[in-house]
Parts: sequence; structure tokens; C-alpha cells
Amino acid sequence: MSLKKISKEQPEYFEFNSDNLELAKTIIQKYPLGKQQSAVMALLYIAQRQNNNWIPLSAMKYIAQFLKMPYIKVYEVATFYSMYNLTPVGDYFIQVCTTTPCMIRGANNLIDACKEKISKNENELSKDKKCSWVEVECLGACVNAPMMQINNDYFEDLDKEKTIKILDQILKGEKIKSGSYRGRKNSEPEDNRKTLLKNNNA
Repeated sequence: MSLKKISKEQPEYFEFNSDNLELAKTIIQKYPLGKQQSAVMALLYIAQRQNNNWIPLSAMKYIAQFLKMPYIKVYEVATFYSMYNLTPVGDYFIQVCTTTPCMIRGANNLIDACKEKISKNENELSKDKKCSWVEVECLGACVNAPMMQINNDYFEDLDKEKTIKILDQILKGEKIKSGSYRGRKNSEPEDNRKTLLKNNNA
């Protein structure tokens, strides 16, 4: 369980836009009659995506009414899971993996880059309010360590220099390229594939 802080500044009103309203209805229909409240996590994610990467209290209340469930139960889910942001994180939310494989391969250098370019402390917006960073547990791309996630995209095979370049592009409003920064495809071996290339019948 993560310690979650609620933003002091809260919008008074929230509702799904037309596209997300249809998406929410489609998701709810996948659950058996009487079990629609089980869609709460999916609806919280939709609200977060619509509201610039964070969930205000008004969105939790809206979802509670939408699913006909107590507001406190929606609040409990939103505050329990680390995937939900309850304070503004900026247009670009950087999550740096520091679990063992990434740590061994230099994740601390990525943290240093974030401290230099964004803010000294995690969960703290940059001066222009454009982005923030946080240290997280495994993001499931261990083969391509060290890596970080920016919004929904993975950036892999990084070092401090490459991370600074990515962050500079973000701060300048430039388009950033996701994927491996060593040029390998998916999770192939770093020096290209070696198996099944030689005659092993000897």
C-alpha cells in the first residue's frame, strides 16, 4: 500500500466527456448484472487519463454515482493503488524503475538526471508545471534495463546522457521517441541474436 497525498487544489466538477462516457458504458456491460461496481478501477483509469494524468475528488464522487456505490469505496480504491495519481503530475509523468535489474545497470543515474532537469524531489512538479518524476518498482522490462515509463510509453536501455536528452526534449515541447535507446528490437539480446544461427549437430 502506498502513502497517497490528496491535492489541496480541487476542481469543483467532473464528468466523462462523450467518448469516455461511451467507453465507460461499454466496460460496465462486460460485468454480470449486479457486479458493475467491479468496473471501478477501469473507470478511475479513464478519469485519470481524461484529467491530465490525475484523479480529483470530484471524479471519485462522479464515478461513485455512476456505479451506484458509496463514495468512500471509490476513495479506498484510488488511495490504495499506486497507479492512480491524486495530485497533478504534469503533462509528462516520468516513472523510473529502480528494482534490482535496473538498479544494477544504473537506474540511479536516471534518478540523478530527473533531479537535475525536473525537480530535486519526486512527486514535485517542474518549474513550468510540465512534468514530474517518481521512483517505482518493477515495470516489467528487466531485459532492457535501466528504463523508465513516460505516460504510457517505455524508454529502455538508458543512461544518464540519454535520459537528460529525453527530458530536455520534453521541456522544450519536442516529440520524443519511445523504445530502446541502443537500437535493439523488443527484448532481443544486446549483441543481436546468437541462437539458431549455427549448426548444432556436431
